Amino acid sequence: MVEFTLWDILRNLALAARWTVVLSLIAFLGGGVVGAALLVLRLSPSRIGRALVEGYVELFQGTPLLVQLFLAYFGIALLGLNTSAWTAATLALTLYTSAFLVEIWRGCVEAVPRGQWEAGTSLALSFSENLRYVVLPQALTIAIAPTVGFLVQVIKGTALASVIGFVELTKAGSMVTNATFRPFVVYSCVGLFYFVLCYPISLVAKNLERKLHAAHR
Repeated sequence: MVEFTLWDILRNLALAARWTVVLSLIAFLGGGVVGAALLVLRLSPSRIGRALVEGYVELFQGTPLLVQLFLAYFGIALLGLNTSAWTAATLALTLYTSAFLVEIWRGCVEAVPRGQWEAGTSLALSFSENLRYVVLPQALTIAIAPTVGFLVQVIKGTALASVIGFVELTKAGSMVTNATFRPFVVYSCVGLFYFVLCYPISLVAKNLERKLHAAHR
């Protein structure tokens, strides 16, 4: 029987942690792109567009991420395409992230005083010009802190990708546990890795929020 040292456990978990980081960044960046497009539609004068985005947000915020991962994994197979845990996890987490980011950013846009919209309109700016040149630059400074903070939720959400076979940190922890029969040690190390990944981001988000709050006082 092969004996696993603590170093062996940490090394194997560190290798898997790379995929947690990669999946988190892809989901966060992809969700940001989708969320930005949805935000424009959400703020547009079109009632149909706003209703569609509201339904999208309600769907992805109102259902468990675990269910969304299963639907993505098995739904891709129903389309006759090759199903991979990587593709399904990326798709589900991207859509899930976008639904939250669009609401975070909508709140930041609404935090901009209504008079700014009216000022842009008085200068004969169109909706898109008003949004681009007047409102979004102000909303951006408000949105930085909560957006960075939400990355922590994305990182923790990747743990659920283990249920469809994606080998990230949590899945690797399960595999190492089966090989070592030392679940307390292994999952303590898994928790430590998540803490190392998430805590610095939380500190950055808090510092940004504090600085931006001070700048607006």
